[in-house]
Amino acid sequence: MKLISTVLIAASLIASAVSGFAQEATAAKPDLAKGQASFAAVCAACHGPDGNSLVPDYPKLAQQHPEYLIKQLTEFKAGKRQNAIMLGFASTLSPDDMRNIAYWVTTNKESAGTAADADLIAQGQRIYVGGVLERNIPACAGCHGPTAAGIPAQYPRLHGQQVNYVLNQLNTFRSGERNNNLQMSGVAAKLNDREIKAVAEYVASLK
Repeated sequence: MKLISTVLIAASLIASAVSGFAQEATAAKPDLAKGQASFAAVCAACHGPDGNSLVPDYPKLAQQHPEYLIKQLTEFKAGKRQNAIMLGFASTLSPDDMRNIAYWVTTNKESAGTAADADLIAQGQRIYVGGVLERNIPACAGCHGPTAAGIPAQYPRLHGQQVNYVLNQLNTFRSGERNNNLQMSGVAAKLNDREIKAVAEYVASLK
């Protein structure tokens, strides 16, 4: 009887644990309808109604990795990533809001990127694919992927991103104004102005 009782208790605990995990999984599932509504209310003015910003200084969020967006919103809210505008908006969002928004906007397809300088695009491609070996600058493709599709949660999608936005972010990484990724700060510190512009033009040119 003691053995049977022990088995029943163990089975009960396992069932309870499985039930708890199932509830957590259900709770963690994003609500895309709420995400769309929140995005329209909070984000669309700057990032466009579908996450394709029409303002060159604001990033496209369409097709970005949701885990990456959640991380950035969390860090804006905590002040780990500095931006007065984004701090104001992120401060109003709960973790559920962030998850819903991120998973909704990333279901949208990015618009075609724009870049105009053929010489810079060619130089940017060389840096993106091969780095600058003589100055120990690694290839961007090593982290962001050969097509700039990025790696979920860790490295953002750069494919077709706004030239101005990429340019500004690389500059703020280089200056230390943006300091929520030490790896990027180290890479950007080695790039000169033309190289930063070239990388920005190249990723924006990808279609």
